Amino acid sequence: MSDLHASALATLTGWTPPAPDQAALRDRFVTHLHAHRDGLAKACFPDHLTAGALVVSPAADAVLLNHHRKADAWLAFGGHLEPGDATLVDGARRELVEESGLSAFELDPEPLCLDAHAVEFCSDRGTVHHLDVRFVAVAGPDASHATSEESLDVRWWPVDALPHTFDDMYALIDAALARVRG
Repeated sequence: MSDLHASALATLTGWTPPAPDQAALRDRFVTHLHAHRDGLAKACFPDHLTAGALVVSPAADAVLLNHHRKADAWLAFGGHLEPGDATLVDGARRELVEESGLSAFELDPEPLCLDAHAVEFCSDRGTVHHLDVRFVAVAGPDASHATSEESLDVRWWPVDALPHTFDDMYALIDAALARVRG
């Protein structure tokens, strides 16, 4: 993952965070990568970087969400990076395709935001922290999608009728909608 490690550092250090809390997270992620050559691997315990994407319709009036099987919550798509991922955005793209079945979408290569959260079910060694780099993708609501083994459901939601989820998901959705609306 050494090429991915260098690419992730370049992406994060070259990214201009939109707010002070995002700058603090970027600094935490960069510090983590400097301290851990394996900081992108699931085996890096208790923290490791992950990548994902939130899918928004071109009109920014709907979002595609994943009812995650293990979390039992409606979430954006994403997960662990793999050795074949050349960049963070490549990892986000792969995860999006695997979890949604989408094949037609545009993925913005600039990070949308960062998030750090505890995950109870990720490791048999205990609670881990996903240091998540999130991107935004645009796809038509008529694009073919599918439910993966990791999901209970994958569904388009109108932005004025979103399902119950974590509070930070609503902030992520708002940020993605604002990016797409330009």
